[in-house]
Order: sequence, then structure tokens, then C-alpha cells
Amino acid sequence: MKYLISQFLRLVPRKYLQLFSLLAAKSLSVFYLGNRVECPVCNHHYRNFLPYGRVTIRKNALCPHCLSLERHRLMYMYLKEKTGFFEAPVRLLHIAPELCFLKKFESQPTIEYITADLESPWAKVKMDVHNIPFEDDSFDVIICNHLLEHVENDIRAMAEMYRVMKPGGWGIMQVPLNPERETTYEDKTITGPLEREKHFGQKDHVREYGRDYPERLRMGGFSVEVDDYIKTLDPVLVQRHALKFGGHINFGDMIFKVQK
Repeated sequence: MKYLISQFLRLVPRKYLQLFSLLAAKSLSVFYLGNRVECPVCNHHYRNFLPYGRVTIRKNALCPHCLSLERHRLMYMYLKEKTGFFEAPVRLLHIAPELCFLKKFESQPTIEYITADLESPWAKVKMDVHNIPFEDDSFDVIICNHLLEHVENDIRAMAEMYRVMKPGGWGIMQVPLNPERETTYEDKTITGPLEREKHFGQKDHVREYGRDYPERLRMGGFSVEVDDYIKTLDPVLVQRHALKFGGHINFGDMIFKVQK
């Protein structure tokens, strides 16, 4: 099962993967009935979450109902507990929107919700993040998760997001990050899918972020708050919601909140 999941995730293009994943996950959910884990995004509970991973398969990772992963569940809890995201009226730009958040954000009467991406089937606006087609100071909040490792010029993309964020606005911008790397590793001569997977962790990644990621966000114009939010949570909740990724690459333990 783990091998089949890994091969499926590696071979199917990202834009098609999202279309088929939900149906596949829900069909498997019958084998995971139980109450050991609970998704804080959709509130469904299971014996375990589904395994997930393109290269290394992680156990207990993917919610069969809404497709949330560890990082999504943690971020959702952070938004609820440590921001006024679900209370004050906001104009939200959600870049590369995750399926698990769509209905939650769309149903919130205080959120003017705009989704955007170059490939995502869920995006209402088709756009290149290097050239965001909105005016300056357009959004109160920008959410952009696990996209910057894919783009040609991440600093330019950050600067574009800074440009369209309102003064006083904020955002969450998560990336896969290797905490053992002091500086971000990128090499534009590495273009083959297998070489990119070897060097950057995935065949469609063009860099592997290091501990300098907050400084790169600052180069885009933002002030940055790094919140080790997971360490403030009760370990029982961490286990109940399967929040902790235990591998070499940090997929979301740290929350990177940016402000303008």
C-alpha cells in the first residue's frame, strides 16, 4: 500500500492529483474507522489517518475526509487560537489553495475569499505568482503554503505578495524546510526531475530551504515572526490531531507569519 501511494504521488502531475485524491481517500476511509485521531479542520475522526508522501511515506498523515496533512491541521489551529482570522472582516488571497480549507474559508461570512494559482483546479484566478494581477495594497491576509519551493524566483514572488498586501496586513507562508541547512540550497543548472528529487527532495522543487528562510522573506519586504507553535500545545492534542511530522524535513512545525 505504501509503495503504491508513493508511486502514484510521484508520477501523477500535481494539477491532476488534487482532482482524484479526494475520491480515492474517501474510498479508503472505511478501512480507518475509529476514534484515535481527529481532524480539527473537518472534525472527522479515524483509527488513524492515511499514509502520505511522495518520496518517504509518512504514517498517520492524510485526513481521508478533507485531505488535511499535519501542516494544515497545525496551521488551522494556529489561525483559530492566535489570530483574529475568523472574527474580523478580511479580504483573503489564498495562493495554491488547499482543498481542506476551501469550504471552511468560503463559508465564513467575514472573509472575502479569492483563490489563485497557475495550475490548481480549485483556483478562481489563474496567475503567475511572479506577476500577481492585483493592485497594490489589495489584501488583508495572504496564505501561500508550499509553493515558493516550486517557483523560479522566490524573492520576486515574495515581493509581489508584499506589494498586494495592505499596510498592516499579514500572511502565513509555509515551505518544506531542512533545519540542518544553514542556507537555502538552489542550483539552476539542476533541471532534470530525478536530479531535482535527489537534490531538493521532490522532482518539481527548485530549491531546498534552510534556516535562512525568514531572511529570504525579509528580502521580499516582510517583517517575519517565527512561532514554534506546536511546542505550546498539550502533547495529548498533538497526538490526537497527528500534528507532528517526525522526519528530516520540517513540513510545518514552525509557523512563518509575515507582516507588512
